[in-house]
Amino acid sequence: MMIVITLLAGSLVGFSLGLTGGGGAIFAVPLLVYLIGLPTREAVGVSLLTVGSTSLVGFLYRARKGQVEILTGVVFALAGMIGAPIGSKIADAVPENILIVLFSILMIAIAGRMAWKAKTPSSQLPILPHRDDDPGPTCKRDPEGKLRMTSPCAILLAVVGLGAGVLTGMFGVGGGFIIVPALVTFAGMGMQRAIGTSLLVITLVSLSGVVSQIAGGRNLSVEIASLFTLGSVLGLFAGTALATRLAGPVLQRLFAAAILAVACLVLYQALS
Repeated sequence: MMIVITLLAGSLVGFSLGLTGGGGAIFAVPLLVYLIGLPTREAVGVSLLTVGSTSLVGFLYRARKGQVEILTGVVFALAGMIGAPIGSKIADAVPENILIVLFSILMIAIAGRMAWKAKTPSSQLPILPHRDDDPGPTCKRDPEGKLRMTSPCAILLAVVGLGAGVLTGMFGVGGGFIIVPALVTFAGMGMQRAIGTSLLVITLVSLSGVVSQIAGGRNLSVEIASLFTLGSVLGLFAGTALATRLAGPVLQRLFAAAILAVACLVLYQALS
């Protein structure tokens, strides 16, 4: 019975990753802790392993369809891989009950942001290339739509990537809820390409987080991680297929409501 539960729980994480390109990992730790019964710190490690493996599959799938910008993703990922070990060290210094409360607060903040962004249709559309005389965003694109990776643009993307990496190390999340909006807003990507690039970033940053967990001497249940990852990969393809059929704002509202519900449950369990 526990095998089936673990597979189903993992499929929910993968489904969310395929649907939104990020945010699925926000469900992983609560599911592993409250449904499967892992300690919080071990759940973070299993979450990182699952999310990284699933994101790798999603990245390869979308890369074949030309929905990934490798250079932009690598800039994000390098900064995130520096941030992940920092986040792990912060998590080690925080009591476990405080860590889970902070995690639930993060979930509520993410849900609120996603619900708010769903009211802005322009956030779902590709951003047009910027002219040289346009004083707009730091990152600009040439007339062919290729991103100009200038020093200010690289620094901006690296700063956001570093923040995503710290959250990855602390909470076992992939950081896609930061990466996707940042790629759309700062790098001028369309939503589908931002999702594909986000999966590349999550793969590399999660790998860094897993290495930090193992180096820190934390246990990882191979059996649970394998089942959870298998379910997640299966859910990924279902989420990816559905993502092409639903409007962006609808996806964001549904996802925000699910995150908020889980956050309230986690907060209630932690405080009681």
